Amino acid sequence: MQGLVFESTTTLTQEEFAEFVGEREFQGDINHYELLNGRVVMNPPAGYPHGEVGSNLQRLLGNFVHDRKFGKVFDSSQGFELPSGDTVEPDHAFVSNERWAAAPPPEEGKFLRVVPGLVVETLSPKTASQDRGEKKAIYERNGVREYFLVDYRARAITVFRLVGDRFDRGTVYADGERCSSEVLEGLTFTMGDLLPIG
Repeated sequence: MQGLVFESTTTLTQEEFAEFVGEREFQGDINHYELLNGRVVMNPPAGYPHGEVGSNLQRLLGNFVHDRKFGKVFDSSQGFELPSGDTVEPDHAFVSNERWAAAPPPEEGKFLRVVPGLVVETLSPKTASQDRGEKKAIYERNGVREYFLVDYRARAITVFRLVGDRFDRGTVYADGERCSSEVLEGLTFTMGDLLPIG
């Protein structure tokens, strides 16, 4: 039961998926859905301390970007329609001013049609294999420049950087080591900055 994630057996287009999600919201469905390689995937809520780690990370990213006016930071409630036909809902995403200006204007209530420059996923037992495999390949295929995987159980952060059109092998920052970003130049943090206090 640990790795249980619900997936559709039929495939949808991005337009059909947007309609499906709209209907679910109207019916009061609060679950989170993504469209991965045409399949609707429902991600169940994560257990503690996923939310607190995510909150700490969102504050860190948001403050850093806001203070420097680098662009926009989004949390896990924001959907992105990617050029590959996938619609994703990353835990955290950064869109630079340049990418934002080049993208179609946002429409209220619709998914954004822009590729984030940086994406962060916090691993949970239910989604870890997907984040390490299928979603990593989707982000790579769409030109996400940097992909962070935060593993609070292993107390490590893995950073993949786009080289040409492929992610590199990844750099692992163990507990206590200072992780840095090339996309958000000057951003550094340790796993300890994200973990719950006490």
